[in-house]
Amino acid sequence: MSPKRVGRRLRRLVVHWPTILVLAGMWVVLWGDLSWANVLGGLTVAGFAVVLFPLPRVVAHSTLRPWPLLKLAAYFVVEVFVASFQVAWIALRPGPVPRGGVVGVRLLNPDDVVLTVTAVITSLVPGSVVIEARRRSGMLFMHVLDLEGSGGAEAVRRHTLELEERVLRAFAAGPVPGRADGARKEG
Repeated sequence: MSPKRVGRRLRRLVVHWPTILVLAGMWVVLWGDLSWANVLGGLTVAGFAVVLFPLPRVVAHSTLRPWPLLKLAAYFVVEVFVASFQVAWIALRPGPVPRGGVVGVRLLNPDDVVLTVTAVITSLVPGSVVIEARRRSGMLFMHVLDLEGSGGAEAVRRHTLELEERVLRAFAAGPVPGRADGARKEG
């Protein structure tokens, strides 16, 4: 192996130290034993993973803002709580099975961080799951358990765009592009 390649791999270890720490922490949690051997083993496995399976760099044009992030977290907790009861009611109530559907939503800011956080929060709230995300166009396609009970496709789109605005505020990803009313035509 050339010295240039070795240097590149060592730089990758230095640059990705937070990833290595997170992976090592997950290793220790999965083994369920906090010992020196487990921590060193986790760091070793994480180091090999970072060197052997490099991920592309994600360029984030955002700054974390604590107060809006706290508000986003509180919003998420309330959404999960309410949606859990709604899904339980749908599952336990007598009557016809609700009709689900797939809804496409074009995000106003297709930044990688905004797209990812919006998709993850949407998927973690019971009753909806993102089934496809298109990075280039900023489109999210999600399956909604009870489309009519959610107010229809337009209400789901509005709700998702409101969530995206909260994410944009929390990550200070810049102004929301699009029209003044916050809407954007589907394409």
